[in-house]
Amino acid sequence: MLILIIKEAMYYKYFTLIIFILLSSCVSQKKYAELESKNQNNLNLLNAATVKLNTCLDEKATAEANEKALQEQVAFLKANNQDLINNMGNLTTLSQKGAENLEKSLESLKEKDLVIRTMQDAVTRRDSVTLALVTSLKGAFIDINDSDIEVNVEKGVVFISISDKLLFNSGSTYVSDRARGVLEKVAQVVLDKPEIEFMVEGHTDDVPIQNEVLLDNWDLSVKRATSIVRILQNDFGVPPERMTAAGRSFYVPIADNDTSEGRAKNRRTRIVVLPKLDQFYDLIEQGMKAASN
Repeated sequence: MLILIIKEAMYYKYFTLIIFILLSSCVSQKKYAELESKNQNNLNLLNAATVKLNTCLDEKATAEANEKALQEQVAFLKANNQDLINNMGNLTTLSQKGAENLEKSLESLKEKDLVIRTMQDAVTRRDSVTLALVTSLKGAFIDINDSDIEVNVEKGVVFISISDKLLFNSGSTYVSDRARGVLEKVAQVVLDKPEIEFMVEGHTDDVPIQNEVLLDNWDLSVKRATSIVRILQNDFGVPPERMTAAGRSFYVPIADNDTSEGRAKNRRTRIVVLPKLDQFYDLIEQGMKAASN
């Protein structure tokens, strides 16, 4: 529309100029004034149209610049949006993996807690059996001097320590008649509890010994242990497969060998109730099965 106006104004300009040239010599003053007025109007229209055209061109350039800037922003936002989508996907994947790892950790903790509780139950049951055994032994030895026989528990293991003077004469491997009464009481407790096994340990002081029968303290400690085992088996019917005979010589003292009192304490026989680990593990396995049902 603006271009049409400009073209029309230019047309009027040239047309007026031609008329002016043709009629300048013959038109009246009044007519000339009218033509001059029209010519001025046409010039004014042309100037106005030119201003409008320049304004439109400026606005077009500005609009094109704004459009380009907007297109660049759109491209930037699209790229950032895709990055955000990708990051969200990665975060979702990480969250899923974190949740899975957390779930696995919780399951592992539950399993460990179950094992711990099952082991605690098994230990409690084992301790109950140990307490019952200690009570039975102490009841059997109630009429014997406490200094000659000691029953105690160390780390869940029951020990019966019998002094040398109650069992043997000095340097001998033959069990005294008095000791047979003690061993009979041990046999009664053992036979009442067929599930237990035990080891007889011989201990000596550090005074060297050697004669026609004994080579050294090792020999003495072992033969004293086998003497007791034979009596428990042959005289009181304790199954031999439940017993072990062992000698420790003088290498596990409980007192100082520099005094006679200390050496007397070291000359002893220990009956060690062997822990049956297979039974302990059976208790744990039974507890695990019961907990999983």
